[in-house]
Parts: sequence; structure tokens; C-alpha cells
Amino acid sequence: MRADATRNVEAVLRAAAQVFSADPLARMADVAAAAGVDKRTVYRRFDSREELLLAVYRARLDELEALIDTTLTGPAREALLAFAEGGIRLSRDWPVDIRAVTDPAIQQRRSALDARMDEFLRGTGVVAAGLPAGWALRVLQTQLHTVAQEMPALEPGPAAALVVETFLHGVSGRV
Repeated sequence: MRADATRNVEAVLRAAAQVFSADPLARMADVAAAAGVDKRTVYRRFDSREELLLAVYRARLDELEALIDTTLTGPAREALLAFAEGGIRLSRDWPVDIRAVTDPAIQQRRSALDARMDEFLRGTGVVAAGLPAGWALRVLQTQLHTVAQEMPALEPGPAAALVVETFLHGVSGRV
């Protein structure tokens, strides 16, 4: 693919994530306008709105996989901070909710990435014994989603520190 075509596809995918997040019923023409391209450019690459949406989900998962690969190594606290900061940025860049996707390939890939993240959390010793499988991961993901989508005024670095501190120690100064 030519460099300009690659840039256009990337712009379309990023715009589609924002547009579909704001309006799940948005049209392909709305995405084209947000991406600054002609709607024929979008239709040339994606046959349908559903195909475009699946491509957005795949792009989000690509970025999540790269984030996991580059951050979930080393000491737990530093790895969690790096992952949280990157996760907040990722969630803001790709705000579509991937949890409700029914496509089997997307579901399988998300499950595999969740398993890697859960394995990291359990392997660090930060997860208390006896918690249900996946609990700590869901708590972390919920905190990241909340900060990214509902608290946009918080910059990713300080927001990540807040998430990790809350994840590791809770919200109470005393119990």
C-alpha cells in the first residue's frame, strides 16, 4: 500500500473509533468527514460499516498487544504504571467499547490478551490468593476505563499513578 493510502486508512480507523464511540449509528460518510477524506476512500477500503467497525476493533487490539509486549515486564509497580499510562492513552485514542463485540475472532483475541494480562498480575504477587480468576484484571480495566473516558481532565501520567495506587492499596487510608 502506498504511504498516503496507509495514512488515509490510519486516519479513517482513528476517526471511526471516535465517531462510532460518540454515535454508534453514525454513517460511513460521517467517518470520512471526520477523517478528512472523501467517502469514496472509505468505501474503497471497507465494503460496509460493519467491516470498518471490525477493522477499528482489530486496530485497538493491535495497539493493546503492543502495549502489553512493551510494558508488562520487570518489577510490578513500574510495569503497571507504564501499562496504565499507555492504557489510558489507548482508551482515549480508541474509545470504542470492545466488550460487546460478537465477532468470534475478536472475542478470541481479546480473551488471549486478557489471559496474558491476568497471568502477569497473578505472577507478580500483587493479587491476593483466593480471588476469583479475572477479578483483579477486571478491577484494573474498570479503573483505566473510568479515568480514560469519564475523567478526561486528568493527564495520563498522573491518572496512571492514581489508578496503580488505588489498584495496589485501595481508596482508604485506613481500614
